[in-house]
Amino acid sequence: MFKKTTGRYVALAAGLLGMLPSLALADELSAGDTAWMLTATALVLFMTIPGLSLFYAGMVRSKNVLSVMMQCFAITALMSVLWVIYGYNLAFGDGGSMNAFWGGFGKLFLSGMTVDSMSGTIPESVFMTFQMTFAIITPALIVGGFAERMKFSAMLLFMGIWLTIVYAPICHWVWGGGWLGDYGVLDFAGGTVVHINAGVAGLVAALMLGKRKGFGKAAMPPHNLTLSVIGASMLWVGWFGFNAGSELAADGTAGMALAVTQIAAAAAALAWMFAEWVVHGKPSVLGIISGAVAGLVAITPASGSVGPMGALAIGAAAGLGCYWAATSLKRALGYDDSLDVFGVHAAGGIIGALLTGVFSAVSLGGSGLAHDTISEQVIAQGIGVASTIAYTVVASYLILKVIDAVVGLRVDEDSETEGLDVSQHDERGYILT
Repeated sequence: MFKKTTGRYVALAAGLLGMLPSLALADELSAGDTAWMLTATALVLFMTIPGLSLFYAGMVRSKNVLSVMMQCFAITALMSVLWVIYGYNLAFGDGGSMNAFWGGFGKLFLSGMTVDSMSGTIPESVFMTFQMTFAIITPALIVGGFAERMKFSAMLLFMGIWLTIVYAPICHWVWGGGWLGDYGVLDFAGGTVVHINAGVAGLVAALMLGKRKGFGKAAMPPHNLTLSVIGASMLWVGWFGFNAGSELAADGTAGMALAVTQIAAAAAALAWMFAEWVVHGKPSVLGIISGAVAGLVAITPASGSVGPMGALAIGAAAGLGCYWAATSLKRALGYDDSLDVFGVHAAGGIIGALLTGVFSAVSLGGSGLAHDTISEQVIAQGIGVASTIAYTVVASYLILKVIDAVVGLRVDEDSETEGLDVSQHDERGYILT
């Protein structure tokens, strides 16, 4: 008996000793996690330049092709600099007694960040840059709402102020230790922070600038869908970094996030395509790529907590819902959202955020809810959606009003007729010889 008991203790001690190395390294750098996050960061940057740039460039008229590419490129540079100076601080710093709403000033100019600074199992420099790519693509998405009619100077002012007053605080609310995250709102990779936020701001900008000259009277079809297909394909590939990278580790959750991203995008692409086929008699290239993006948007908040069948349902719902928003709703209300940033990103983000509260349930194949029941989780998701919309509408409106009073928002009629490529940049996307 003594020998058996002693043997058990020896085995237990040996097991505990065997665990010590992993326990000691739990808070130290993981080469695997770091390698994956370096890759994910590059993939998310790839989504804006060249992905989103080409996607938008193909959908505008030929006289404005360079203008939207210039806007995306300039936003990439501007947001990178502002993020380093204060954006990262506002989003992920410690706001003290006000931490529920903002991140304070403790990390201005990346103060305290060194080569040895860690964020979990990856260098803080990698985490900071990964989050920078989100701060880049979110304002770049807004370009789709006011494409072909905003002054370049006004665009730069708006994006810089919008990052400061809108994006960084909402990012902190959800991911930086703020009140929405504490309340149990599930947003794994940016349904509220990125897509609803950008889509609503795009609609506010579209309404304030007014319709493009000739909108509703003259045809304004995409000038080069080939560019848009290439851009959409790049977005699809880059989205794996967007969603799976948001786990901040190379583990099973990241793997499932990658899988559900693919499933939802495919389901939404087919749902939009078949809906359009039934309504108009033919499936379009613009429709299927828009559907794929809608599915990618909708799965974003859910990608860390739903299973494959949940992803299939979310993708199908997004394909149908965003098709309706970008066609029937847009026509009924008569607004000129140039490239359907509201119809795809806001609508898709809302659908995805609410359905995250349903399909994250373990009983439906998810990994679990932050609240006790599906109904409670859906209510929490709704509060996250509503608060994001309300804050973004008010803040974006006020920012645009101030800029309009200072420099003016819209190009003059002659400049719009000539096209922004020439009137704003003195260049042409195409030269006939």
